[in-house]
Amino acid sequence: MPLAPASWSMPHRHLLGGLLLMSISVLTGEDAPGEKPNADKFFSEGVRLFFDAQPAASATAFDKVIELAPGAAPQLWQRGLSLYYAGRFADGRAQFELHQTVNGNDVENAAWHFICVVKTDGLAAARKAFIPIAGDARIPMREIHALYAGTGTAEAVLRAADADGQPTEAERDQLCYAHLYLGLYYEAAGDAALARTHMRRAAIDYRMDHYMGKVAQVHVKLRGWQD
Repeated sequence: MPLAPASWSMPHRHLLGGLLLMSISVLTGEDAPGEKPNADKFFSEGVRLFFDAQPAASATAFDKVIELAPGAAPQLWQRGLSLYYAGRFADGRAQFELHQTVNGNDVENAAWHFICVVKTDGLAAARKAFIPIAGDARIPMREIHALYAGTGTAEAVLRAADADGQPTEAERDQLCYAHLYLGLYYEAAGDAALARTHMRRAAIDYRMDHYMGKVAQVHVKLRGWQD
């Protein structure tokens, strides 16, 4: 999913295929020596503010990146996450639709788009607008996609992430993702208790310090679910 300039340093978005490191000049298709330092600064600020659980300020910083380097907008999935937590759900939906044009086989993009649509238009509309994805072989993304589509189950997601109940380190990472997306799904569906349970498992029991692992930690902090 992620595409970001090399100088836009951030924790590696593990299990998403890694970060495709690119310069702003590549992203925009033009040389912009005067703009690059400012865009880099605001990108780094957006990431920092998000991890500090300040999503509204983070989203504003990412908006500034687009103002300075508009050609980079499709790659800024990080902005979409900040927009969701800032309550700018229509903007988040638009960001994930834009990102889909440059990263068409990522279940996570479809999931974040889904939860933004739920917030603005409801669950039925989100299912109708759900983005079809093919070719995301990461475990347990196929099962997550089926769950959000209304054809899968939470049990199938967890079985795929850890088949024998004795997780290896790689399976712990898969479980972090599984519980993150189960937590997001249940929150969208209006089940706060299950959302809390799964998000705490992602943030605490299967804590990972890559980008999406930290998303779970930020979610728990913003919702007041630390204890």
